[in-house]
Amino acid sequence: CPCPLPHGECSLSRLLRHLLSARRSLDVCLFAFSSSQLGRAVRLLHRRGVRVRVLTDVQYMGLQGSQIGLLRHAGIQVRHDQESGYMHHKFAIVDRRLLITGSLNWTTQAIQSNRENVLVIEDAEYVKAFLDEFERIWEEYNPINYTFF
Repeated sequence: CPCPLPHGECSLSRLLRHLLSARRSLDVCLFAFSSSQLGRAVRLLHRRGVRVRVLTDVQYMGLQGSQIGLLRHAGIQVRHDQESGYMHHKFAIVDRRLLITGSLNWTTQAIQSNRENVLVIEDAEYVKAFLDEFERIWEEYNPINYTFF
């Protein structure tokens, strides 16, 4: 674990443990995603047969180090916004029962250097609210709805 906390159990290892607990589905909605460790975990879940869907911001998905191209290359469904405003959410839902949310972008900078927060919640009411938001955005970002000039 490359985080600056004492090793044994650090924030990155806890986040990975929660993500890798997925058996059926992982829905990820992130502004920025460049952590190679988290990218490998998401691709591993996909290879295990977990249904993975990713929503991201169009302006940040093409930056150097972004994991989005690797996820798409692996066959993972990715959708992005087409607007000028940022898609700034930062959450993941594991098996429609576990919510991971907070200020953390899934970047090495955020994990190693920033002051960030992550909440892990198994409360059905909170999970449903975030899942509803994910589904709403997933449909909004459907490429069939894109406007081309």
